[in-house]
Amino acid sequence: MAKKTAPEAGSEQKVMTKYDLKMEKRRKQKEKDKRQEKITKIVFSVIGIALVAAIVISVALSIITKQTALKGTYIQVGDHKITRLEYDYYFNSTVNAYLASMSAYMPVEYLGLDTTRDFAEQQYSEDLTWKDMFDQMTVEQIKQMKAMTDDAEKNGFTYDDTEDYANVIEQIETGAADQGVSVSEYYKIAFGNYATAKNIEPFAKDSLLANAYYQDLLEKNTPAEDEVKAYYEEHKVDYDKVDYRSYVFTTGLDAEASEEEVAEAVKKIKADAEEMADARRKGTDFNELCSKYASEEAKANYEDPENDFSLSEGRYRSSIPSLAAEWLYEDGRKSGDITVIEDADSNRYYVVEFINRYFDEEDNARISNVIASDIVAEYRNGLVENYQVTDTKGNLNYLTIPVEDISSDEDISSDEDASSNEDASSDDNGSSDTEE
Repeated sequence: MAKKTAPEAGSEQKVMTKYDLKMEKRRKQKEKDKRQEKITKIVFSVIGIALVAAIVISVALSIITKQTALKGTYIQVGDHKITRLEYDYYFNSTVNAYLASMSAYMPVEYLGLDTTRDFAEQQYSEDLTWKDMFDQMTVEQIKQMKAMTDDAEKNGFTYDDTEDYANVIEQIETGAADQGVSVSEYYKIAFGNYATAKNIEPFAKDSLLANAYYQDLLEKNTPAEDEVKAYYEEHKVDYDKVDYRSYVFTTGLDAEASEEEVAEAVKKIKADAEEMADARRKGTDFNELCSKYASEEAKANYEDPENDFSLSEGRYRSSIPSLAAEWLYEDGRKSGDITVIEDADSNRYYVVEFINRYFDEEDNARISNVIASDIVAEYRNGLVENYQVTDTKGNLNYLTIPVEDISSDEDISSDEDASSNEDASSDDNGSSDTEE
């Protein structure tokens, strides 16, 4: 018979009551909760540290970015280290000037540019984005500015900018008022995110100095009278003005007209134009003839005694439709000559009568300015050649494109071409050089 195993002395097990089991379970849960609380504190402590670090890093990066923009080198032009602040000043000034000048001829959207979008995301040409194009213009502007201010200092040129700078400030304040923003906000809109009245003052004054120096050079290179006369003799066609009468016949058809309809309409207006020219040669009043062929809406223009609507006076060649200009400026043209000119590309016929061609002595000043401008531009371009661009950080994408691949006919010079006669188009008195 097997022996029963008896418990050893002192090792007797305690019998666990329901109460004991409940308390033991509570004790274990408390220990578990303490461990979880400790873990949670550690986790949140780490997260808190990470958040603080992220905030500190964000603020630090913002400060670093700003300091880099204000003091770091964005590009180098010659010996001049250009900060992002200064670059943005010239970039924004260049863009604003370009858009203002182009809007005088056409709405900005016709350029294919959306000013609300990033310029770098819009193509200006096959090779360049609009940002590339504006960068190229900006760099040329900076090169010219540095060349002129350096040369002014080298030659001891002095200039009191007090009044002119006050005018700049006044224009900025007016611009802010017009846009309904604060002056400080306007500085950022007009000149870049980091621009303030204080930190762009040197750049604005440099611009004034360069312009004043340029004007001084123009005065010093004013040509003599015989030089002006000689220049005119070589460029008569650009400076002579003409007086003439004209009327244009159009088909009045829309783009959906058939070829047969267009051909028939062209045939008719050609016959009308020749009939009008013949009647004028026989002495019929020009405006009376215009009224005869004009639409009902346009008749009143030629019947107004206060406005000789068919007459154009003092017009430069550049402001006249090219086909008419070619005939008007032919050698030997004399008063009373009349012709019918076909514009096959536009399905038009012009009846044109020559009155007079002459030189306005007031244009001597204009020619003088052209001669001086050419001399100064050549001098300035010689200076600019010494100002090479260094773009070690790769901020200027257009510099990576081979020159032969860049096809841009934009004029990147900051100076007005004084030889241009485009302003002569403002002399248009509303004659029928344009379609009725």
